[in-house]
Amino acid sequence: MASESMFEQLMQLPLFQGASLEQITAIAEKYPLHFLKFADGETIVNTGDCCDHVRFIISGSVTVTVSSSMRQLRFEHTLNAPEVMGAGYLFGLDNTYPYTATAKGACGILQLRKSDYVTILQSDRVFLFNILNYLSIAKQKRVLSLKMITKANIAERLAMTVATLTTQSSTDITLHYCQKDLCSLLGVHRNTLVTTLQHLADEGLIEYTADQIRFIAPRRLFELIK
Repeated sequence: MASESMFEQLMQLPLFQGASLEQITAIAEKYPLHFLKFADGETIVNTGDCCDHVRFIISGSVTVTVSSSMRQLRFEHTLNAPEVMGAGYLFGLDNTYPYTATAKGACGILQLRKSDYVTILQSDRVFLFNILNYLSIAKQKRVLSLKMITKANIAERLAMTVATLTTQSSTDITLHYCQKDLCSLLGVHRNTLVTTLQHLADEGLIEYTADQIRFIAPRRLFELIK
């Protein structure tokens, strides 16, 4: 059985926020919560794995990597505890993870079966509203991204791409790229891309090389699209 301090930590998880200590304690007593430990570099989920559990990062950090089919574009960011992994893929037509997640240093993961989580959702509106808000935010970001394809400038398109692929708590955000493919993704010529990257670097928002962009001030970058 988890300790009271662990229960308090669970209350900070995105899908459990707003729940009382009594509610979290009742869940821990009624449903099997699996606490897993991973060593640095160990794989937690692979691209294509079935998302049949709710997974929470309860200690340490996880590196999430999304790659294009030919791997010319590879997007990485770090999720830090407390955070949820892949809740948007529990429901819908495709229930597989679109990314690989590996431990960044030692980390702890809490797993809860999807069927048990669905029962919890039906037990109290707090849990139901949390997942609805989580899914709605993800959906709204994708719609905003679509609207900005033609209206936004290149810096705003890049900011929207990063915002769509990350969470508010993401750190160490890096894009490994082939210049040709990044130009195709953003719908821009090479010279315009280089000029934009240099401008963002001069503003202290990114650091970049010929094949990598590090987003060193993501919150400031996102202000471009507000």
